[in-house]
Amino acid sequence: MFHRLISISLRLTLWFGAVLLFGWLLFGAAMWFGLKHSLTAERRQTLERRIDRLEELLERDTSFSDSERYGDFHNFASATGNGLMEIFRTSGSLYWRAPSAAADSFPWPPVTDLNRTKFIHIIAKGQPYWVLQRSAHIGSSPVVLVAAAPESGNIVLLHRFRNALIASAPVLLLIAMAGGYWISRRALSPVDRITAAARSIGIRNLSERVPVAHSSDELQRLAETCNAMLERLEVAVRKLKQFTADASHELRGPLSLTRTIAEVALRRPTIDQESRASFREIAYASANATKLLEEMLELARADAEPLDIALEPVNLASVVEEACSMARKLAQQRGITVSLAISAPDTMTVLGHTPSLRRMLWILLDNAIKYTPESGRVDVSLQDSDGVPVIKVADTGIGISESDLPHIFDRFYRADPSRSEVEGSGLGLAIAKWIADLHHAQIDVSSDKGIGSSFTLSFHT
Repeated sequence: MFHRLISISLRLTLWFGAVLLFGWLLFGAAMWFGLKHSLTAERRQTLERRIDRLEELLERDTSFSDSERYGDFHNFASATGNGLMEIFRTSGSLYWRAPSAAADSFPWPPVTDLNRTKFIHIIAKGQPYWVLQRSAHIGSSPVVLVAAAPESGNIVLLHRFRNALIASAPVLLLIAMAGGYWISRRALSPVDRITAAARSIGIRNLSERVPVAHSSDELQRLAETCNAMLERLEVAVRKLKQFTADASHELRGPLSLTRTIAEVALRRPTIDQESRASFREIAYASANATKLLEEMLELARADAEPLDIALEPVNLASVVEEACSMARKLAQQRGITVSLAISAPDTMTVLGHTPSLRRMLWILLDNAIKYTPESGRVDVSLQDSDGVPVIKVADTGIGISESDLPHIFDRFYRADPSRSEVEGSGLGLAIAKWIADLHHAQIDVSSDKGIGSSFTLSFHT
């Protein structure tokens, strides 16, 4: 769920950072082990060279006496490797003792496997050491040459290398992620432009297209695909709008004729009561169907092309007063009170079309009266909110459920069964929303189930 809350560029940056960090850890580990191997090999090579020099010295002194050979060994051991050098017999006892106290106290490992050169890793006094054992001869006596060298210098160097790798990882990761985010944002910026263009395209401007960058890559193909889809949608919507307009127009004549025939039949004094009731129902249904067709035709025309009307300064106070005056006549029949409160009526002027504004207010008032029970109230107010004229229509009706609120301006939406009991086409609020958009006004609604609803019109002009 978390990955849906962050952008693609940020996800790419996180993936890039994770891969880089993993690669850096692998590289650091490989470098650390490579350095350790090199230092260990260098330490062993140092011991081998030391033993080689000692062996050459003993072979060169074959004509010397044992005391002279020991003197040479004594001098060599004193000058080399802090004196960590001994010569053992094959039985394991000392043949010649080194002259240093360090060699005397050093825990030399037992002499074993004298047929080859042998390296042994030990811990002495809390410090790591490498010990080299090699078989040799002093005259005719087989001996084992032993030398030791500390590894503490290598450990310190490895620790410093490891700490440097760990310390540099966050800095490198931060720089790499910042660079990766910048690159990903630049790479995805055409997607943002395509997204912005696609969001701006709606039912009224399907002829517009998203910009196409001739980059011969996936983004160009995406933009071309979006434009092809928009073209197909434009054709389909155009055909649907034309069908709706044509159907509404063609049905007006038969419905008007049916209603006229029913009304003429009702005027005949000789008609029986049963036929009169049937003709009355026919006339009523025809009138409702005609009203529905008129609303459908009006919306179809609005969708097909922008309404070309002249906007002129309109005093909202007078429009609201006229709409409320019309609504009171309908409200009195149901025992509903319609109140009106206007603040600073002389300053409530907007650019608009008076008949359209009056119709929009009438739709809101008609809905409020329809869904308010007897003895209820419909309160209308017009006030100035920081220079913005605001009209509010609040009722004490049955309210609208929270799940229905986002859809009440959709065409033919009548989901709530309790509201479906009231007659209506489901197009009124869609027309009101269209008129509000035409006047650059924002229409909002709030409602509490069983308490009432409140529609607010804000004219940001």
